[in-house]
Amino acid sequence: MNRLLLLILLFTAILTSCSDEEPTPDPSPSGHAYTYLALGDSYTIGEGVPASAQWGMQLAELLRAEGVDVANPVTIARTGWTTSDLASAVAAAKLKPEFDMVSLLIGVNNQYRGQSLATYRSELRQLLQTAIRLAKGDASNVLVLSIPDWGATPFARNQNREQIAAEIDAFNAVAREEAANAGVTFVNITPLTREAASDLSYVASDGLHYSGKMYREWALLALPEAKEILK
Repeated sequence: MNRLLLLILLFTAILTSCSDEEPTPDPSPSGHAYTYLALGDSYTIGEGVPASAQWGMQLAELLRAEGVDVANPVTIARTGWTTSDLASAVAAAKLKPEFDMVSLLIGVNNQYRGQSLATYRSELRQLLQTAIRLAKGDASNVLVLSIPDWGATPFARNQNREQIAAEIDAFNAVAREEAANAGVTFVNITPLTREAASDLSYVASDGLHYSGKMYREWALLALPEAKEILK
C-alpha cells in the first residue's frame, strides 16, 4: 500500500511539474509560403475561446482567404504575462530568426499590476528589438497591437473605469511612440475593445476577456497591414 501511495504521489508531482512549464511553441510550420509568430498574453492565446478563435488564427485564416499562403501562427503567450514575463519566455524558446511576420500585443498586465510607464517603455523597447530580430531583422515585418481597455468589460463594473481608461491610454501612448521609433506598424484596436461596454457579444464567458467576435474585429483591422507585410 505504501508503494502504491508513493507511485500516486510521484505521478501527481510529474503532472504538476508539466503544467508549470513554459509553453513550448510549435516548430516552424512547413508547407506554407509564409510563417507567422504571435507574441503576447491572454489576448493572444484567446483566454476563454477555442484556439481557432484566437485573433492571430483568424488573421491567418483571413489572409489565406485572400490568397496569402501563411501558416497558422506559432504562439508564445500566457494569461497574466507582463513584458518581462514574455521576454523571458521568448528567450527560453530559442526561436530562429526566420519568421515572415511577427505580431506583438503586451502591456495590460503591466498596467493592471501598477507598474510604471518607465518600466513598460524600457521592456517594450527590448521586446520590439527581439521581435524585429525574429522577423528576419526587418522592422517592416512586425505588427504591434494596442492594449485593450479591460475597464469596459463587466469584470470592471465596480472599479474606476475612467482611471483604467486613462492608464490604458497612457500605456498605449508609450506603445505607439516606441513602435514608431522602432519602425514597426502600430494597429490601434483599443476603440474596438471599448465597444464591449455596450455589446456583451464581444465578451467571453468570464466577463473579462473577449469573444471570438471581438478577435475577428481585431484580425480584420490588422488584415491590410498584414497583407502589406506578406505581399
